Amino acid sequence: MSAAPNLASLNQPLLLAQAIHAFVPALPAARRRHAEASLLGLDRYLGGAAPLLAYTRLTGEAWARTLPEAQPAEARALLGEFRTFLRDGGWLDAARPVNQFD
Repeated sequence: MSAAPNLASLNQPLLLAQAIHAFVPALPAARRRHAEASLLGLDRYLGGAAPLLAYTRLTGEAWARTLPEAQPAEARALLGEFRTFLRDGGWLDAARPVNQFD
């Protein structure tokens, strides 16, 4: 599992694409290409180069509802895995810095 980058060294918001590219290698090889394409589709849905915090359960659900009929269930399962990765890997905490030094 790839840990979230140190936000203090970035001086800019974490991007959804950064988290996607850290998540995909943790998947089985057979799933990587499709998962990456799907999640990058979510990034495009959110405007492209979206900040990580633009992805919420509600925006993920809204995106899944835009997919062709057979894909929403698969997309929801992938989003569940991705959200677990974000939470367990510290990505969500890193994206919401509190008490950062000026």
